[in-house]
Amino acid sequence: VEKDQKCIPYVWTVMFCGIDNVSHPAEVLWIPDITIEEMMQKDKAPQSPYVTLQSYGRVEDENYLTVVSTCKMQVYKFPFDAQSCSLSFKSIVYSDEDITFKGIRNKTVLMKWILEDMGNQYEWLFLNLTVNTTTLTNHGFTQSRMVYTITMRRRSALYIANFLVPILFFFCLDLASFLISDSGGEKLSFKVTVLLAVTVMQLILNEILPSSSDRLPLMAIFCIGIFGLIMISLLETILVMYLIDRDSASEENQADKGLNVKKWTHCASVCNVFDEPPSELLSVGKEDKRSQLMEESDSLEKLPDELSEAVKTLSLLLSRKEERKPDYLTRVAKKLDKVFFFVYVIVSTLFFVVIFSVWINAKDE
Repeated sequence: VEKDQKCIPYVWTVMFCGIDNVSHPAEVLWIPDITIEEMMQKDKAPQSPYVTLQSYGRVEDENYLTVVSTCKMQVYKFPFDAQSCSLSFKSIVYSDEDITFKGIRNKTVLMKWILEDMGNQYEWLFLNLTVNTTTLTNHGFTQSRMVYTITMRRRSALYIANFLVPILFFFCLDLASFLISDSGGEKLSFKVTVLLAVTVMQLILNEILPSSSDRLPLMAIFCIGIFGLIMISLLETILVMYLIDRDSASEENQADKGLNVKKWTHCASVCNVFDEPPSELLSVGKEDKRSQLMEESDSLEKLPDELSEAVKTLSLLLSRKEERKPDYLTRVAKKLDKVFFFVYVIVSTLFFVVIFSVWINAKDE
C-alpha cells in the first residue's frame, strides 16, 4: 500500500524454544493431602505457591518442611547408644486406588542426596536410611504408606569427658581417703564432700535422660553403684571413728577410777586407826547405856573391814582390766579399716568389670 507506506505479507512462523516445563499456580491444580504421622507441630515454613508441569505430564510440588516428630528413645546404653526414628507419609482421605507411594529404589543415589543436603547434626552421627512401602487396612479402607527410618549414633566423647571420667575421679578420691588419719574429722568431712559431688552428677544425669524410659539406663546404674560404694565407705569411717573415740573415753574413765581407788584406800587406812573403841566412851556414861555403846562399837569395828574388802575387790577388777591393753578398740578399728579396704577394692573392681562388660555387649534396641 504505497499511500500508507505499508507492506502486508503472509508469513508462516514455526518456533522451537526447548521449553519442557512451566510453573503454574498450585491453587488451580489438584494436590494430594500428604501428612506425616509422627509430626507433633504444624510446619511454619512458607509453602511454595507454584507447581512445575513437565512436558511429558509429570507434576512436581517441592516444599521444604521443618518437621518436629516423635521418636521413642532407647537410652539403656547411653551415651554409647544408637537411635532409630521414623517418618511415615500417608494420605488422610484418599485410598491406595487414588494415591500410591513409591520410594527411591536406588539406595546409593538416596544416600548421596542425603549426605549432600544434610545440615547440622548436633551430637548425632548419621548412619543409615531405609525406605519401606506398606499398606494399611482400617475397617475395609486400604491406604498406602511410605516409612523412612533414620538410624543415628550418639557422639559419646563429650559425655565421657564431662560425665563418666569425673565420676571415676570422685571414686579414686574416695579410695585415696583411706590414707587420711582416722583420729580427726578431716577424713569424714572429705568423704561427705565426695558423696555430695556424686549426688550433683546424678542430678545432672536426671536432666539429660528422658523420664519415660522403659529400662533404667546403665549410666544411672553406674552412678547409683558409685554412690552406694562411697556411702558404705562413709559408714565404715563413722564406725572406725566411733571405736577410736570409745577407746579414748575408756582410758579416761580408767584414769579417773584409779584416782578414786587411791582416795578410798586412804579413807580405809584412816578408818583403821579407829578399829579399837576409844577408852573415853567405855569409861564415861551410865551403866544402862553400856550395852548400846558396845553394839555401836561392834558395828564400827565391822565397817572398816567391809570397806577394805570392797577396796580389794575393786582393785582386783581394775587390775584385770589393766591386763588388757588400753588401745584394744583402736587396734580393732585399724584392723577393720584394713580388711574393709581390701574388700572394698575387690567389690569395686567386680562392679566395674560387670557394668562395663554389660555396657559393651548390650545390643541396641
